[in-house]
Amino acid sequence: MAETYAGVELGGTKCVALLARGPEDIIDRAVIPTTSPEETLTRIERTLADWKAQHGFAVLGIASFGPVDLDEQSPTFGHIVHTSKAGWSGVDVARRLERRTGTPTAFDTDVNGAALAEMRWGAGMGFNDFAYITVGTGVGVGLIVNGQPTRGFGHSELGHIRAVRWKGDDWPGACPFHGDCVEGLASGPAIKTRLGVSDLKDLEASDPVWDSVAWALAHLCHVIVCAAAPHAIAIGGGVTDHQPHLLERINAMLAESLNGYIQLPEGAAYVRAPGLGSDAGPLGAIALAMNAKA
Repeated sequence: MAETYAGVELGGTKCVALLARGPEDIIDRAVIPTTSPEETLTRIERTLADWKAQHGFAVLGIASFGPVDLDEQSPTFGHIVHTSKAGWSGVDVARRLERRTGTPTAFDTDVNGAALAEMRWGAGMGFNDFAYITVGTGVGVGLIVNGQPTRGFGHSELGHIRAVRWKGDDWPGACPFHGDCVEGLASGPAIKTRLGVSDLKDLEASDPVWDSVAWALAHLCHVIVCAAAPHAIAIGGGVTDHQPHLLERINAMLAESLNGYIQLPEGAAYVRAPGLGSDAGPLGAIALAMNAKA
């Protein structure tokens, strides 16, 4: 029988824990609201302890919202660093859960995990260079180059690049750090703030706001193509899940923006939906655990 792994996707709104051997063999799942760090992590610990007692698991993978410290030599490795999520800046996630479970633990960003999961089982299968963008509470990018997430003094934060603005659009944006960066223009909370609405599901595809959103995301894809030339880009998250027309617009706007200078790979749409759907994030934590075991 294949090894069993535990994974935790730590999100800004909710955490999803999986006990699994792969996408076709999910043994158990728990959804835990993201409230205070102590309440949230305590509930995760209880879930993991129950799973370990009942089933056992080889490695724990944690895919977390960020920014996070990924330097294993750093005294704050595995911590969430400066974040707009109230109460979560400086919180130890990885080492705390590793101590409580007594299990080897892999730790990375939620979007890097999702990208690796899509490369194992979804829209990135067969590629060694791939990008995954999530557009939801924030805008994050998992960027995989030569089979590994990019590393430097920190991880990719491409959701905070300054976007070239859609013609005639001068709305100042909603990012508390950068105003009209991509996250400040295209994330769910930014669109809600801009329109004064509480739910994006009922917005018509013809609403003019989608031009600005699609253009900001196409500009983000332009930057990713010029910087790393991944074989494909998948975009998931609540905004595009509920407004699937955005992917076609982004592909068209990306081609317009590149203006023939770079020829994108032929075949399936370059910017595509994730093959794993909403499970890309939780399975990302499982993929991290599997990669650590390999």
